[in-house]
Amino acid sequence: MGEIENSEAVMVREIRADYDQIWMFPPSLEDWVGHDHPARFIRDFVDMADLEELGFRIPACEMGRPPYAADQLLKVWLYGYFNRITSSRKLERACREHMGLIWLTGMQAPDHNSLWRFFKANKKAMRAVFKQSIQVALKSDLIGLALHAVDGTKIRARSSNDKVRSKNELGLMLEKLVERLDRSIADVMTEIERCERTEAGEYRLPASLHDALKRKERIGRALKELQESGRNAVNPAEPEARFMKNRRTKDLCYNGQAMADEQSGMIVAAEVVTDGADNGQLVPMIDQAVENVGAAAAETVADAGYFASSQIGLAQERRYEVLASETSGETAGMRSVESDPYHHSRFTYDEERDCCICPHGNVLPFLQKKVYGSTHNEVRRYRCRDYEDCAHRWDCSQAKHGRMIDISVHFKALERHRAKRDMPEKRKQLKARKRIIEPVFGWIKEQLGFRRWTMSGLEGVRAQWALVCATINLKKLYRHWVSGKVVLSPC
Repeated sequence: MGEIENSEAVMVREIRADYDQIWMFPPSLEDWVGHDHPARFIRDFVDMADLEELGFRIPACEMGRPPYAADQLLKVWLYGYFNRITSSRKLERACREHMGLIWLTGMQAPDHNSLWRFFKANKKAMRAVFKQSIQVALKSDLIGLALHAVDGTKIRARSSNDKVRSKNELGLMLEKLVERLDRSIADVMTEIERCERTEAGEYRLPASLHDALKRKERIGRALKELQESGRNAVNPAEPEARFMKNRRTKDLCYNGQAMADEQSGMIVAAEVVTDGADNGQLVPMIDQAVENVGAAAAETVADAGYFASSQIGLAQERRYEVLASETSGETAGMRSVESDPYHHSRFTYDEERDCCICPHGNVLPFLQKKVYGSTHNEVRRYRCRDYEDCAHRWDCSQAKHGRMIDISVHFKALERHRAKRDMPEKRKQLKARKRIIEPVFGWIKEQLGFRRWTMSGLEGVRAQWALVCATINLKKLYRHWVSGKVVLSPC
């Protein structure tokens, strides 16, 4: 019995590749990937769209080598981001090595220059691709309008912090460059005159002079933007990037905004801004969600960074229901209200008489209007006129000219917002904010490995952010496509 078992063990053959095998009938391209492979999903998603209507430039060539089709290049970019391949050179290599891309391109692998030129020429159209992903989800009844959450994340710019220059440094660089250009131009003119005298033919500007002229234009543009913005420093290669607090450091960044839907986790609005603060982005993000989805959610929640009286007031004007968490100032004020008999909340605002009334009954008449910050928070200021004769003057305020109270022009909207925020069911919605929007940034930074822009300039990073957010949506749609809930019909 033992001898039989040993003989059977000897006869078992290992599975090995047979490199000499010849196929009588080569396998069809359609058989190279499975029926539920992500490459098929990407193909169907792109094929169902009218790229010309979305704004893509459709190449036309009457002479020379035929160009790569726009839909094929878009499929490569989408599939690349789907698999954490975001570089045009890495995409070129993957088109020859990655089975999904080999199948998707039909072995017609585009070079990195073609891929890069396609992206550069279709930055605005990339944002339409993001919107297309939302439309697919809407048609499949995946997006709800009950609760949306908005947040932002700072992502480092492509340019280095080391290349940042101050106004003085840029001015000196520009002066030296102009001097050098003047000398170079003088030499060129001398050479042109000599060529004309000797009839030696046409004289062309040297490449170094062309490069210097481009550099002069770039530095001049950066210096002008720096002077207009009121900032102290800028990177000449990327003047639109801003220094923003990024966890424990300050880096050149752009602020990526996203709004997610509670029901599906889909991103329904995406934007990139150069402002490090979020307090002016609440209504613009809801506006974009309305454009993409067709209506605002029954409630939109945000953290304290989005709280601004102008945004709360504007949201009420547009009939958007919003909830923003308490700011640190509000929290500190609530702690001191009981111990401070002259807390600003104890002053009564009389809208009809246009005045404030202090706890002792004295009237604070209207003084002036004031507008604060980049969000243009407008307030009406009221100041006490009886402070010199008031027995409680120094208990009420240490100000030289008496106590002043600022009342927002959006006073009613703020009161309504605070009252709504105290409701138990609304508190639950505010707590739900983290589980709705923060996983989106987790996916972007961990699953996609996207922690730094690879495009330069605001227009470039907006296109890249749209592609990143479209990828997140496509990953969610892919699961429903596999289950049959999402059907993509070619146009």
